[in-house]
Amino acid sequence: MIIENHESTVRNHYHKQHQKDVVVVGGGLAGVCAAITAARAGQEVVLVQDRPVLGGNASSEVRMWVLGATSHMGNNNRWAREGGVLDEILIENLYRNKEGNAIIFDTILLELVDNEPNITLLLNTAIYEVEKQNESVIKLVKGFCSLTQTVHSVSGSVFIDASGDGVLGFLSGAPFRMGAENKAEFGELFAPDADYGKMLGHTIYFYSRDIGKPVTYVPPAFALKDVTKIPRYKSINASMQGCQFWWFEYGGREADTIVESENIKWELWKIVYGVWDYIKNSGEFPEAETLTLDWVGTIPGKRESRRFEGQYMMKQQDIVDQKRFEDAVAFGGWAIDLHPGDGVYSKLPGCNQYHTKGIYEIPYRAYVSSLMDNLLFAGRIISASHVAFGSTRVMATCAHGAQAVAEAAALAIEKKVSPNKLEEAGLIPELQNRLNINGQGIPAKPIDFDATGVEKPIIEASSSFSVSQLPFDSEWETLAEGFAQLLPLKAETSYSFEFMAKAEEDTEIVVELRSSSKKGNYTPDVVVQSKRIRVSNTKDQIVESGVSGTGYFSEDGKVQEQEVSVSFDKVLNEDDYAFFTILPNEKVEVMTSQTRLTGTLANFKKINKAVSNNGYQAAPEGSGFDSFEFWTPKRRPEGRNLAFKCNPPINISDIEHLGNGYLRPYLRSNAWIADSSDNSPELRVKWKSSQEISRIRLYFDTDYDHPLENVLMSHPESVIPFCVRNYQILDQDYNLIFEKKDNYQTINDVRFEGPIKVSELIFKFDHPSDRVPAAVFELAFFND
Repeated sequence: MIIENHESTVRNHYHKQHQKDVVVVGGGLAGVCAAITAARAGQEVVLVQDRPVLGGNASSEVRMWVLGATSHMGNNNRWAREGGVLDEILIENLYRNKEGNAIIFDTILLELVDNEPNITLLLNTAIYEVEKQNESVIKLVKGFCSLTQTVHSVSGSVFIDASGDGVLGFLSGAPFRMGAENKAEFGELFAPDADYGKMLGHTIYFYSRDIGKPVTYVPPAFALKDVTKIPRYKSINASMQGCQFWWFEYGGREADTIVESENIKWELWKIVYGVWDYIKNSGEFPEAETLTLDWVGTIPGKRESRRFEGQYMMKQQDIVDQKRFEDAVAFGGWAIDLHPGDGVYSKLPGCNQYHTKGIYEIPYRAYVSSLMDNLLFAGRIISASHVAFGSTRVMATCAHGAQAVAEAAALAIEKKVSPNKLEEAGLIPELQNRLNINGQGIPAKPIDFDATGVEKPIIEASSSFSVSQLPFDSEWETLAEGFAQLLPLKAETSYSFEFMAKAEEDTEIVVELRSSSKKGNYTPDVVVQSKRIRVSNTKDQIVESGVSGTGYFSEDGKVQEQEVSVSFDKVLNEDDYAFFTILPNEKVEVMTSQTRLTGTLANFKKINKAVSNNGYQAAPEGSGFDSFEFWTPKRRPEGRNLAFKCNPPINISDIEHLGNGYLRPYLRSNAWIADSSDNSPELRVKWKSSQEISRIRLYFDTDYDHPLENVLMSHPESVIPFCVRNYQILDQDYNLIFEKKDNYQTINDVRFEGPIKVSELIFKFDHPSDRVPAAVFELAFFND
């Protein structure tokens, strides 16, 4: 029982003090990834979040799907899903929640943070004050939790602002920008003028539910009365919900989208309830009779507010030209995506986005405050121009960079240097290596295994997959969208291919060997060689056309299927991925294969209007963008590989890939893949002398091409079909020292109570299925 007497003066709120190493302000996806990364790096962390749940725009409060470089599989960025903690989160969500329930995603984030003993989580706590040790060093922050009426004073060595609006940077006095630069400042040709609008607005979504009986709806008095004020109102239908209304946007005309957020929210509520009134009561949607309004967001999802000035500011040219940075710590790949200032009320398209030919790098300096010594930025507030922000702002890109920032904070504390001095101290290579060991996937930067404390072993395999053919055992696929098999080819090597085709009538197909103009890209903008081949539907036509290969005929002489051969004498100058491409012809079908294989996939000249992919990007003159074709995969269970034979065989799997430090396809598959006929695939790892090993890390294939949207969209499986589920680790005497069953994660850590001393280890793997052979990107051994 608590009894307190009358106080003649005012009482103070309760007060708690926290002294930690790293303070993360903001519990969106960026803040979550930052906190987990710093905690796993051995730092004591406080994560301060002003909402009751984690996830920010990805949470159940807003329900925006997480996207980044993969762009709904609608661009040419292959195997580009962001790695590290973010990958772990999305793979976990797939396993538990492939249907895309936002509430379940909340619990996954909360569980992962709660599982980290080094994290103190303060929910419902809003930062309102900063104390500085001197002009450039933050000493502590103060936050207030209204639920507990408690003031939290949090001090630390390094502060990470992942708050979305940059509350920590703002209060600390760090320089920032709001709005768009003009074309002249950075020479950005895509910089918008005042008529288009200088800011992106907020959005609120809604969900509906069919309850199986008629439901009436009386709108609130503040609901929008005339839905025709929305120029795109005719595109609305009763089945739309959630992120499909991304264009319900407002506030881009405001000078300050933070100060005006409440007013913006009210306007968005007017729009949502007015649109639902239109759906329910206009008579245009009889199918809506049994629908009820199930959920409406209570806080808006914000796109843009403050952007802080760092040691380097990203600009349009860095993204389009795919500029290489020595201090690269993250990558992006979403289109540069700007929206008209009038948002939902604009007569212009809801977005104006243009893609690049591949992913781009983001330097560490873009995350470091230009003037504050111990302040790092994460999320959408990093140092970027308004145009570059149009790409860097999306959540997966934000979270990916946040991991780098948190690892940098931990490294700075360990080495007793200021985080803004890492480059000066020569610590960027160590930062990059730590990130990549944790799965970050910094472009063109492999892991340096010398840092693990264990000598590099010799690895032998029971078998390796060599592609002389993919079996002719699946369905026929129309060439209406063409077909391009993406394959890692050797330099200075001539290849020939055979595949099965059938045609409705006598026609020609164009078969090309294509590559990318930039090494490591997957935009097939270079035609190495092109050949025209006749595909016929009668025996006489096959004989007359002189097509090599065999025709299989019905009794009336019609061609049921035809074996087509093509040889290329032109070659690649360097080892790289290339496209065996059959251009669109809707009269022709080709046979596909049931085999799915790490390091190769089928692409199609398909349209994805959701990300402004119309099959071809026609960049406006003077925009600063490139024009090129899109060749993109289909989602499983579609998108089967082409069934084909090739000569010489393609060494898609190589035991030498283990130890090269790459954790995803890049120039080659970078994976060891067992032969599918090997019933007991195994790797033997040998050292010249005994090694002490405290930890083993295995890196598996969870299909970095799959975007793994976390809400609204469902996925065809809960476990990626390429992922090794079951494996064993044995010592040189065949004693079992570890066994894993039902794995579904990309990275597996095997930790021992104390270091084990071995000179040989044996890894036994089960194939994921009879159609997918076992594959491993890397094995890493640590003595730490």
